[in-house]
Amino acid sequence: MDEKANGPKLANGARQVIDGPTNPMVTPLLTDLYQFTMAYAYWKAGKHEERAVFDLYFRKNPFGGEYTIFSGLEECIRLIANYRLTEEQIDFIRSSLPGTCEDSFFDYLRGVDCSELEVYAISEGTVVFPKVPLLIIVGPVAVVQLLETPLVNLVNFASLVTTNAARHRFVAGKSKMLLEFGLRRAQGPDGGMSASKYCYMGGFDATSNVAAGQKFGIPLRGTHSHAFVSSFTSPDEIIEKSLRHCDGSSTCEDFVGLVQACLNKLQWSPPLCGVFGETNQSELAAFTSYALAFPSSFLALVDTYDVMRSGIPNFCAVALALSELGYKAGGIRLDSGDLAYLSTEARKIFRIIEKEFNVPDFGKMTITASNDLNEETLDALNKQGHEVDAYGIGTYLVTCYAQAALGCVFKLVEINKQPRIKLSEDVTKVSIPCKKRCYRLYGKEGYPLVDIMTGENEPAPKVGERLLCRHPFSESKRAYVVPQKVEELLKCYWPGSSGNTREELPPLKVIRERCIQQLELMRRDHMRRLNPTPYKVSVSAKLYDFIHFLWLNEAPVGELQ
Repeated sequence: MDEKANGPKLANGARQVIDGPTNPMVTPLLTDLYQFTMAYAYWKAGKHEERAVFDLYFRKNPFGGEYTIFSGLEECIRLIANYRLTEEQIDFIRSSLPGTCEDSFFDYLRGVDCSELEVYAISEGTVVFPKVPLLIIVGPVAVVQLLETPLVNLVNFASLVTTNAARHRFVAGKSKMLLEFGLRRAQGPDGGMSASKYCYMGGFDATSNVAAGQKFGIPLRGTHSHAFVSSFTSPDEIIEKSLRHCDGSSTCEDFVGLVQACLNKLQWSPPLCGVFGETNQSELAAFTSYALAFPSSFLALVDTYDVMRSGIPNFCAVALALSELGYKAGGIRLDSGDLAYLSTEARKIFRIIEKEFNVPDFGKMTITASNDLNEETLDALNKQGHEVDAYGIGTYLVTCYAQAALGCVFKLVEINKQPRIKLSEDVTKVSIPCKKRCYRLYGKEGYPLVDIMTGENEPAPKVGERLLCRHPFSESKRAYVVPQKVEELLKCYWPGSSGNTREELPPLKVIRERCIQQLELMRRDHMRRLNPTPYKVSVSAKLYDFIHFLWLNEAPVGELQ
C-alpha cells in the first residue's frame, strides 16, 4: 500500500491521503495479546479470511444520565488507513508468542492491512444510546479481531469525556463561557490532549492547553497563577512604568502612579467609602505589572490574599487606570471561597464604579470562577444565584471523576453470513445478532422518539407509515410509531473494496457544531440531571422474532434429574 496515498479510491481513481493517529503510540501493537493469539488460531484453522461482522457499542449511559455523545471516529479511521505491521513489530510478536507458532503466520502478518475492511459508523458528535452500534466493522475475521482493542480504546474515553463536557454545558447554560483547565490533572499527556480535544467537541469554548490549541485549532485562554501575584513584594519592583494610550496618541509615563491615584479615588468615593480600605501593595504591584504586559486583555486572579478587602479593590484600581488610557480590562478570576457570594458582591462594586466614574460597561466585567468545579457545584451555583460569566473546569472534567469508563464492547454478530449471538444470564449482556441498519425516528414536534434496529435487508421505515417498535428482550414493551422524519444513522466511512461511497471526515469545529445541534434536538427530560427519562431503543418486529429464535436455538436445554 502506498504510504502517502492510503485512503480509498476516489471517483477519478486517485487515492486520498489520511494522516496517521494523532498519538504516535497508536500502532498495531496497541492491542491485547489475545488478539494475536486468536489471529494465529484463526490462521491455523484456515478461518482467518472468513468474512465477519462486529458491532462496537456500549450497554449503559454514563454519569447516571440517559444520553452519550459518540466521539473518536476520526482517530479510528486514521488507524485503519495506516494499519501495517513493521518488521520490528512482527519480530516482537514472534518473540511474544509460543515458539511452536509457524513461520508462515508471520509472513501472513506482513501482508495484513485494512483494504478489505468496511466500516459503517454513526457520525461523530451524534447523541447515541445503549445497544445501538456506534461502528460496524466488516472484514476478514482475523484482521477485525486485531483492531478490536485499539478501536474500543479510541472510542471509550473520547465518548466519555465528550459526554462529560456536554453535561457540564447543559448545567451551565448556553450563555456561559466554559474553559477547560485540566491538563495538569489529566491522566498523562495523552489524557490531557484527548480531553482538550473532546471537551471542545462537547461544547467547551476554549482550553488552557497550548499543545491542543496548536494541534487542533482550539481557542486558548489563560491569565496568571497565585505564584505570579506572590512573587511581587512592592510596586518599587516595577522598572518600566510607562504605558502608551490605546489610540497611540500619548504615553502615560508613570502608570504605577496612575494606578495608585485611581485606588485613592476609589477609597474616597462616597459609595465605596468603608468598603475599600487598605489593600495588599504587593498584589497591587503584581496586577499593575500584568496590566503593563497585557493592557488589552487584563484579567486578574483576585483571591491570593483577600478577595473583597484587597483583590477586588486592587483590580478595580488597575482597571480604572487602564480605562483612562482607552483600554478595557477583561475581568477577574475567583479560585476559592463562596463563589456565589463573591461574584455577586464583585458585580455590585463593578456597577457602582461604572455609575460613579462614568466608565461604560465596567459593570459588565467578566467574572470567571474556577476551584474544582463539577456538575454539582454548577447546579448549586444556579440555585443560589450568582454573577459568574465563565467557568474554568479541570479535574472533575478531564478525569471523568464521576465515572471511570464508558464500557464499550466489541461483539461478533455474523460470520460467513451466519448470524451469531452472545448469551448471558444477565440480559443486558445479550448481543443483538446479524448485520443491522439503524434509524432514528422523529415525532411531530421535531424531537427524536426512538432508535430502531432492523435486519440489513429489511425495508427502511417510511415517513407517515405506522411501524411496530419492540424492546429487544422484553416481550411486553412495544409501541407503534408513525415517524414524521426518518434518519439513517450508520454511514460508510471506510468502503474497502465494496465500492460504496465514503463519507468525509469533517473538521473538529464542524463536529462541535453538530454535537451542539444534536443536543438541542433532544427533549429536555432526556437531558436533565435528576431522574432523566430513558430514551427508547428498539428493534423491528422481524428482528425481535429472529433474536429470540436464535436465542432458543443456541441456549442449551437443561435436564432435571
